[in-house]
Amino acid sequence: MKQHEIDQMSLMERAQAETPPFFVKLRNIALALAAVSATVVTSPIVLPPLVMTIAGYLGVAAAAIGAVSQITVKS
Repeated sequence: MKQHEIDQMSLMERAQAETPPFFVKLRNIALALAAVSATVVTSPIVLPPLVMTIAGYLGVAAAAIGAVSQITVKS
């Protein structure tokens, strides 16, 4: 796929196109980090505020990494 063709793709087309292997691994790591973050944030026990803050930032970072990895297209 040429760069001009990639530039013309919609967001949905990019999300459904083939993703390079590195970004597939990165997306899977991001999903695991998001799961850990969600588990810590929703835990029924009281955790220190620093741990909760770090878990929140980890969730945001994981979402950003996962989104970028999903729309990366193999050329």
